[in-house]
Amino acid sequence: MRLQLALLSSALLLPGCSRSSAPKPPAPTAYGIQIAEVSGGKQVAAVGSALPQPVVMQVNGADGNPVAGALVSFRGEGVDFNPAQALSDASGQATAAVRLGSAPGDYQIVAETPKSGGGSAAVTLRETALGYEQKLGSEVNDKYCNRCHDNESTPERVSNFDNLSPAPHLYTDGATYNRISDADLLNIIARGGPALGKSPQMPAYGSTLKPAEIKALISYIRAMADPPYQTPGVKYGK
Repeated sequence: MRLQLALLSSALLLPGCSRSSAPKPPAPTAYGIQIAEVSGGKQVAAVGSALPQPVVMQVNGADGNPVAGALVSFRGEGVDFNPAQALSDASGQATAAVRLGSAPGDYQIVAETPKSGGGSAAVTLRETALGYEQKLGSEVNDKYCNRCHDNESTPERVSNFDNLSPAPHLYTDGATYNRISDADLLNIIARGGPALGKSPQMPAYGSTLKPAEIKALISYIRAMADPPYQTPGVKYGK
């Protein structure tokens, strides 16, 4: 009889347990008035994968000094954060690892901290997820393009950017590339700069790259554009 009662009590408790709420955020011990990006914005990764570097935010007070113990929350549609909420450390910073969603394109990340008098301070960051074609374009860029179109040298690659005049445009230069049609970009890549009256230092890659690789490179350039590229004829909601 006692065993039956114990089993009945356990069964009655189970429904309540299944409706447990989401974990509560850590309780802040201090508040700031400003949140700023330290690092992690404008990163690129394949769809469904983690960003190469974590997102690091800093909370500052009215005097401009970092605030420890302030709550920082991370949110973004289709994005996973680890952790989604954290308290700032002794340097006023909070860090989150970010995994992008399964759809290619831009993802907006919002980092937010509450203010002591009410309201909150927030910063929005842009991250980019590359689909299959854009990933192929990234590989083409790494092999053939970024020695000239990237102004930063790495241990694997010495940039030739500063040796060229006029200087090549970075692929993030949306102000320039967004004004060039796909057809003109294809001609420049395949036939070289002189084909459209551009710099003769831009060589022709038509005999080096397959048409699919050129198309993928253009898709990658569109994905990297800042400000973001908008497809002609498509209306974007605000």
